[in-house]
Amino acid sequence: MLGQRSFVLNAVFVFFVILMLGGCGKKTVETPDTGDPGAMGPAESLESEVSATDNIMEGRTSGPMLPVYFDFDSSAIRADQVERIETNGDFIKENPELAIRIEGNCDPRGTKEYNLALGERRAQSAKKYLVNLGVDESRLSTVSWGEEKLLLYGHDEISWAQNRRADFVIVK
Repeated sequence: MLGQRSFVLNAVFVFFVILMLGGCGKKTVETPDTGDPGAMGPAESLESEVSATDNIMEGRTSGPMLPVYFDFDSSAIRADQVERIETNGDFIKENPELAIRIEGNCDPRGTKEYNLALGERRAQSAKKYLVNLGVDESRLSTVSWGEEKLLLYGHDEISWAQNRRADFVIVK
């Protein structure tokens, strides 16, 4: 009798556990069908079309100049960034009254000391490129912020890539 009662109690317990686990299914949210596949508007290109005459700010760079981005642990000007630095050089040469500070930045990986040195190498690399384009070296100064002035604080490649840059700031 006791064995049979224990069996029944165990069976009831298992039944309730299965009922509780199986009865808690996720509810689906239905999206109303508007019947119009373009209801969200036309698709937009992810490519940005920025000309040197647009007065925008990207990074901490003074418009119309654009920052130059670097690969991880590198201070070499990437091939896809050459047009940006050449456009900056043209703008600086066309405005001889301006002085420019080139600010080297890094993502937060690495030690503070290492990132300060890497930021300085990035700023110097950009300065050297501009001087080779014919910009008067006396109009250019450099500073390294290392990882101290992050734009994005995420811990992902998109955030890190945005923080690996040289900014070009008008100082006078």
